[in-house]
Amino acid sequence: MTDTLDEVRTLLKSGDLPGAVRSLRPRAETLPLTALARAVRALADAAGFKDLAKAAKTAAKRPDDPQALYDLGYGCVEHGIAFLGIAPLRAALALVPDARPLLTELVSALEDENRHAEAAALLAARGDRLPAWPERYLLVHHTLLAGDLPGARAAAGRLPAPEDDTWSWAHARQRRMLARAELAASAGPLDSTDLRGWQFALTGTLLGTLSPYGYDAGMTGRYAFLGDSHETCRLGLARLATALDATGHRPATVSLLPGRSDRILGLAAATVLALPAVPYEPGRTDTVVVAYDLGDADPGLGERADGQILYEHATRWTSPPQVSADFSALQAQFVTEPWKDDVRAEAEIARDIAAADPTPDEGDGATPPDGDEAFRAYAAALAPGWLTGPRDRIGSPGPVPSSRFA
Repeated sequence: MTDTLDEVRTLLKSGDLPGAVRSLRPRAETLPLTALARAVRALADAAGFKDLAKAAKTAAKRPDDPQALYDLGYGCVEHGIAFLGIAPLRAALALVPDARPLLTELVSALEDENRHAEAAALLAARGDRLPAWPERYLLVHHTLLAGDLPGARAAAGRLPAPEDDTWSWAHARQRRMLARAELAASAGPLDSTDLRGWQFALTGTLLGTLSPYGYDAGMTGRYAFLGDSHETCRLGLARLATALDATGHRPATVSLLPGRSDRILGLAAATVLALPAVPYEPGRTDTVVVAYDLGDADPGLGERADGQILYEHATRWTSPPQVSADFSALQAQFVTEPWKDDVRAEAEIARDIAAADPTPDEGDGATPPDGDEAFRAYAAALAPGWLTGPRDRIGSPGPVPSSRFA
């Protein structure tokens, strides 16, 4: 206990707050609660989180008090260190098993850590005693995010419509996710390696390409770090063109978002798709809106105009954007644009992209075959569920695991 706290304080003294937080991750659920609370207090003091420091101080003095443990766990979740809140919340729930706020807060902490199977098991253990809203809704949600479509389907069958309109949007989103999952399961395996299928099921996004590196070494189709290239950008646009053709969509324009990278890629898309480029206007119909990435996207893009298709080149899967694209060329944790240090005019760089070779990188040979015709057939199979409903955000990467940088 003393060694852990000393390590945290040493790292904090050196100014390494992130390192101090990371040092607790392997021990967050095995430390005595008093020791954990003292370590969290040290972190909170260093970060200036007075509310969390106060809660941690109280929990260190009263480690058998459910309210003190709840306050500590809640504060950890609220301040983005949910993994440190799981142990106190679990201990509090053991003391007061029927406390619904404790149950839902522990589920929230597990969700923030993408531990969906654990959250689902925790909820399912309540059996018929589990209330419908929000608990049974959360059971369906986490069962699906854990990759268990049959289980989610069965749980959804026992979920009545909410009486409180506050939950109507969540219920509608969940029904869309389940419907897309059924469609994806008819087109592919929808197992723990089906990145494209689960991306479509959870967000409605059609994923254009899979990373050709590290598939069997923890990446499963995603990139960790990508030094992007004109060829990779061109391949993404080629896959977009294939998807549009396979699904019968005929946009009339390409809409240019204001960011430099967005404009470069948008101009290239206009050339590849042989469409006029126009400035982006909310509500414009029958257009492809092009973004390099949607990290700082206008939330207004979440509502789809008729015939509008939102294209994102690089989706940062470890921090999903507020708006889910209709089509994403690839998923990566960190991306460096190929024109990062290129000071030429946007149109000139765009011409280079449009003229680049779209032939996929052969990679290391471990990624399953993903040829153009197979992608065309897959896109056609998903067409009935593509471009339907709002572009909902899902904060989880879903049931397909990938390695990431700490």
